[in-house]
Amino acid sequence: MQEEGLTVGRRRTVRLRRENGLKARQKRRFKRTADSHHAFPITANLIDQDFSAERPDQKWAEDIS
Repeated sequence: MQEEGLTVGRRRTVRLRRENGLKARQKRRFKRTADSHHAFPITANLIDQDFSAERPDQKWAEDIS
């Protein structure tokens, strides 16, 4: 409203929004999507944090994030 040259107070803005059914959109909370306590088998850690290799192309890694 100020960009259009109107001088309005905070309470008037609140009243006008309420009368017109306008509401501020709330930011959504973080929702956990992974269940770490599931009953499915977990893939074995074949590298076991040992990233050294004798020659190139022996160990490959991937990150899905």
